Amino acid sequence: MGSHIKILFIHQNFPGQFVHLSREMAERGHEVRALAITGREIKGVKLENYKLLRSSTKGIHSLAGDFETKMIRAESCSQKMVQYAKEGFIPDLIVAHPGWGESLFCKDIFPQAKLVHFVEFHYGKCLDTNFDQEFKNTDPNVISDYYWRIRSKDASNLMALDSMDMGLTPTKWQLSSVPEYAQKNIEVVFDGVDTDALKPDPEAFVTVKNAAGKQDLKAGDEVLTFINRNLEPYRGYHSFMRALPAIMKARPNARVVIVGGDDVSYSSKPPAGKTWKQLFLDEVKDQLDMSRIYFVGKIPYPVFIKLMQVTRCHLYLTYPFVLSWSCVEALSAGALVVGSRTPPVEEFIQDKKTGLLVDFFDYQQIAKVVIDCLANPQKYDAIRKAARQSIIKNYDLKTVCLPRQLSLLKKLLGRTI
Repeated sequence: MGSHIKILFIHQNFPGQFVHLSREMAERGHEVRALAITGREIKGVKLENYKLLRSSTKGIHSLAGDFETKMIRAESCSQKMVQYAKEGFIPDLIVAHPGWGESLFCKDIFPQAKLVHFVEFHYGKCLDTNFDQEFKNTDPNVISDYYWRIRSKDASNLMALDSMDMGLTPTKWQLSSVPEYAQKNIEVVFDGVDTDALKPDPEAFVTVKNAAGKQDLKAGDEVLTFINRNLEPYRGYHSFMRALPAIMKARPNARVVIVGGDDVSYSSKPPAGKTWKQLFLDEVKDQLDMSRIYFVGKIPYPVFIKLMQVTRCHLYLTYPFVLSWSCVEALSAGALVVGSRTPPVEEFIQDKKTGLLVDFFDYQQIAKVVIDCLANPQKYDAIRKAARQSIIKNYDLKTVCLPRQLSLLKKLLGRTI
């Protein structure tokens, strides 16, 4: 192993995207610490939660609210870093997710440390804006305010670009969201997929339940899956639900498993007193056989893996936004993925080669493609296998992504690690 170094990870919900890298650094014998609002322990990593020093200012200008929130977090997190400096912990390397502001003063406290930012997404180019015309507001005053909010929301992201020594971003499409002047200082390297854990298992089974009772599902069964952190328009929940009546009518034995919470992650808020989940379910409920639909909420990760090993067809839809880990992991697990023809998905799925692509808004096309996948699973075996091989070749954690991350950090630090 290389020379001993001190490393500080900063992530609002540690470990987040740093789960593999932080574990690897700890296993190599380095002194590893992490700062977070909330987090879970990683063996060998000293995790500390920091507390917010104050709340947001009541009545603050609406365009300044997001920036103030990030400054509060930056100040609060920095107090912990100042304490570290007084105690003698001076990191050689800081790896941070700047999305919530915590790392903005790192270089002021530890000027000699190399600061690496996880560059997830920049809003300034409006890549996801007005993609879905159904939710577009036509009030000119609201439109102006909306674009001003996007501009102001990117302020701390731009500060993060200015302060970092190097950036890491998972995909080429995410890199494209960054201003051109900063792209040369950012390396594209995916977080990594544990393809040994996420692999096909012909013996896999999972039990789900709804009001009609429990149902055991096993590999080979006619199962359609749809998975989001939260069920919302940004991830195509409305398109999925509108395609579902035709799918279920054509496939009377299909079971549909829907994973996701009732909250909002990225979309605007639903009408008062409603959830996006219920809103779009109500739209088509009278056309569905609810005894064959399983809303299972948020599930443990091992159950997710089993579900991806069981599913006959996995539908993944998204606006032009950050790709969900679940899509890539589904490909690794051997699932046949039908994805939206949007740039984040197209980077990972070649149509009719490693998956199938559909128009995000074309409910009839979505239904037609999914129906054929459910009806003729053997027809798509080669695509499933090609998809898994693509993930192993380009995104495997142990042989591709983690070695690439370590190589970049070694070069940045100018020493072995």
